Order: sequence, then C-alpha cells, then structure tokens
Amino acid sequence: MSAPPRWIGAAPYLFLLMWSSGFVFGKLGLRDTDPLTFLALRYAIVVAIQLGAFAVLRPALPRSLRAWRNVVVVGLLMQAGYFCGVFLSLRAGMTAGSVALVTSQQPILVGLLAPLVARERVDTRRWAGLVLGVSGACVVILAGAPGGVITPGGVALAILALLSMTAGTLWEKRHGEALHPVSANLVQCAVALAVFAPLALWLEPLRVHWSAGLWVSLLYLALVNSIVAMTLLLAMIRHGEASRVSALFFLVPPVTALIAFALLGEPVPVLAWPGMALAAAGIHVVMRR
Repeated sequence: MSAPPRWIGAAPYLFLLMWSSGFVFGKLGLRDTDPLTFLALRYAIVVAIQLGAFAVLRPALPRSLRAWRNVVVVGLLMQAGYFCGVFLSLRAGMTAGSVALVTSQQPILVGLLAPLVARERVDTRRWAGLVLGVSGACVVILAGAPGGVITPGGVALAILALLSMTAGTLWEKRHGEALHPVSANLVQCAVALAVFAPLALWLEPLRVHWSAGLWVSLLYLALVNSIVAMTLLLAMIRHGEASRVSALFFLVPPVTALIAFALLGEPVPVLAWPGMALAAAGIHVVMRR
C-alpha cells in the first residue's frame, strides 16, 4: 500500500460534512423534479465537468482489463446502486428516516464481512465502537422519524442501497488500484448516468421545473457530493481500513439533522441529542488507532 497523502487526516471531517449536506441539497432539488430524473441530470453534469477536466489534464485511464473491471464495478455499486436504491425507496413511500435507518447499518455489515473479503481484523474495541455508533444512529432517526408508509418494495430497495454501498466499499478495499481521481470519477459517473438515464425515461414523466433551487442543488451535488466527497471516500478506503472508514456513516444522520436545522429550519428533537453523543463516541472509538 502506498504512503497516504498528507491531507488524508482531514478527509473524514470534510467527507462527513459534504456527504451529510448532500441530503439537504437533494431535498431542495426534489421539489422541482422526480428522483431518477434528478439523478440523471446530476450525473450528466458530473460527466460533462469530468470530460472537461480530462481534456485539460489528460490523466491516464485504466491500463488493463482488470483495472477497467474494478473501476466499473465500483461505479455500479457506489454511484448507481446506492443512489438508485435510496431514491427509489423514497419514491416507493419510505420516509427519509426509515431509509437512513436501513443504510446506516453499513458499518456493522462491513465489520462482519471485512475479515472475509478485505482480510481485515475487527477487534473487540472496534466492535464496541460499532455497537455504540449504530445505537446512536437509531436513537437519532427514531427520535425524529415521522410515521410513514413501510412497504416491502421500499424496504427491499433500501436494503439494495445498503448492500450496494457495502459491496462497493469492500470491493474497492480488496481490488482497488491507484488511479487518477478524474479518470476514476469520469468512468464511475458515466456508468451511473448509463443506469439512471434509461430508468428515468422508463419510470418517470421527466418533469423538470427549472428553478434557482434546482440549479443550486444539481451543481452542489455534482461538484461537491459526486466528485469531491466520493474522491475522498475512495482515498480513505484505499489508505485505511474499510471497517474504520465505514463507521463515519453512523454520523451522517446526526450531522444531516444539524445541517437541515441550520439551512431549512427543521427542528432537532430533544431525544436526538443523546443519540448524536452515542454516535460520536462510537466514531471516536472506531477511528482511534
């Protein structure tokens, strides 16, 4: 494994802020379009930006069939599979809190599978941190989750998102190779666009109301979420342990709640604060070397 870059120490904090704020900007954008149409527009913008960067920088593309396979698989799992499962489960009637509760179980699943797939050892101390993290995430979500429709299809799609992100994390840890971020993002986001564009044409009326809020949401998610945050995530996985990096997802629901409170005025329930403290304690235990 190559030596980690100097900025990798700040990557968890930047990733957590960018990934969590993405849910808030996504909520803003979905006021003016349907989920799959929104995702197709988002990835069309990302691919256009990456093509421009690729033309200027001329970074190396994957040099072997194995390298192409790896980057395409990660794109299918972490870009297309995860976001497709999340947004379609919301479309099926699941509440955002219910979907977050399912997908926030990723660190536990990674902890169970990492010894087998990524050849990592998850010790007792880290398991204690994972349990603290999942407990805190559940408290936060259940404290503020409104009653909603729980359908078998919606649950299945949320589980698809969970499995996709988990599989992508473990695949990148086991098979990922050093590749220029522009090349990796271009290929992975092109794969996602190839998935979302046909699904939007098939399942949705392509309703789009071009508003300032929609443009802000699309540009923020394209630049910050799909490019910068995903680059940070893949770098952390490549230079660290999958179970430790995945534990960051425990803090996504609490941080999202705080950002939504600050930007959208959504209240944070009193019972959510102890859950945030539990999640933060779990992250501290897992991330501490």
